Amino acid sequence: MNDNELLVCIVDDDVSAREAMAGLVHCAGMQVETFSSAKEYLAKLRAKPPACLLLDVDLPGQNGLDLQEELCRREASIPIVFVTGHADVPMSVRALKAGASDFLTKPFDPDSLLAAIRTAAAKSRPAPASARHGTRRSSEDASPDSKSESFAELVGGSHALAKVLRQVSTVASTDSTVLIHGETGTGKELIARALHNSSERRHGPFVKVNCGAIPAGLLESELMGHEKGAFTGAIAQRIGRFELAQDGTLFLDEIGEIATELQPKLLRLLQEREFERIGGTRTVRTNARLIAATNRDLGAMVTARTFREDLYYRLNVFPIVLPPLRDRRQDIPALAEHFMNQVATRLKKDVRIISAAAITHLTQYDWPGNIRELENVIERAVILANGTTLEIPPLRSSVRPSADGTPHVDDLAAVNKAHILGVLEATRGVVAGPDGAAARLGIKRSTLNYRMKKLGIVRDSARAHGHCLTDTAATSEPQAPSSVLSAEFELD
Repeated sequence: MNDNELLVCIVDDDVSAREAMAGLVHCAGMQVETFSSAKEYLAKLRAKPPACLLLDVDLPGQNGLDLQEELCRREASIPIVFVTGHADVPMSVRALKAGASDFLTKPFDPDSLLAAIRTAAAKSRPAPASARHGTRRSSEDASPDSKSESFAELVGGSHALAKVLRQVSTVASTDSTVLIHGETGTGKELIARALHNSSERRHGPFVKVNCGAIPAGLLESELMGHEKGAFTGAIAQRIGRFELAQDGTLFLDEIGEIATELQPKLLRLLQEREFERIGGTRTVRTNARLIAATNRDLGAMVTARTFREDLYYRLNVFPIVLPPLRDRRQDIPALAEHFMNQVATRLKKDVRIISAAAITHLTQYDWPGNIRELENVIERAVILANGTTLEIPPLRSSVRPSADGTPHVDDLAAVNKAHILGVLEATRGVVAGPDGAAARLGIKRSTLNYRMKKLGIVRDSARAHGHCLTDTAATSEPQAPSSVLSAEFELD
């Protein structure tokens, strides 16, 4: 079943949250219906249930947990993802034990919400015995050749990917800590999700934390939680991610960015499986399975004394190294087709095939930004496509590798700027709304405005109706005729 055949129902009395989720789901190419209460939803309960139900907990009248139980009594088999602004451990445990697919807190991460929807929808699909994504089996039976449902999002058949999938199958049945190494954009989160989905914990929550995106002073509270009044601004108790991941998996991305002063506390937590919330005295136990990921050389950081050696060994129990895309070139055509189909569906464009010349150009490029860069290039090409065939001109490297093999920050900014300009051009400068640039990029409007300001992209309000975009970083040199042209595309 394609995304455009999926119906997602949203029950939330918060108008802004409801519209934000509806816009995100719509731009992902899925059908969506919204309701402001459990009563309103039950009044329209249909014979064929939706692929996924996004449900708030605090609803007027019948709350979300009661609605979940009501649907169970009616034997309405509907995968439910809770999205709430007021979560606590007993509430999340009750929801997950009652069969909820996932439990997310507001403000939600768009990528995490879409991933939760697709995971929930996959559970509702009937799977023929001979289907490529067959019935889920135990991790012992899973293999790269069978491409079980747990690996459905991992596209490709190269030996390098097959080796990684064998490692995932081997360690999934254990509770061992896994450390995923890989360059930026190689798909570390997808591997973490595959580990979770093929483990005995797959019915528990998958909780994600990007350690590099949270200020050092707030990361401890994010991981371990805090009590009311623990510090200025702590107006209520906050449940940490380790508690929310109880009976499930906690994924710590960019683990190398954790501040040195927090590392001893994380080490103690991993050793003792217990901690105290900030400002609290009660010891909290956790059985969450930890998966960490990094694009940095933690061994070198240990030598440089910027990462604790004992924490490194505690994390590196079972290492998995993801190959860069340049080392699995035979997967590029399949990945390109996968992304083309996704984007074409979302943008409602009739783009069906990739030309042979485009495949040649894609496989000859070294992809310093890996799979994420490939996805961006394909999206940009679909936006520019005029017919049913996707054409991609020769690509040139616009990102220079640094001495340690990672891209330079200024060059990555240039790539991001080109991508945002391309989407803005396609939306005629419209940022907000279900068909605006923010929704197409899968981020909040405020986040897009911040990135545009940081990258020097300004919408000229005086010429807004002419859809003009101004790049404040532009030089006096002659420019390409359209701001949508990216640095990677050398168009005639």
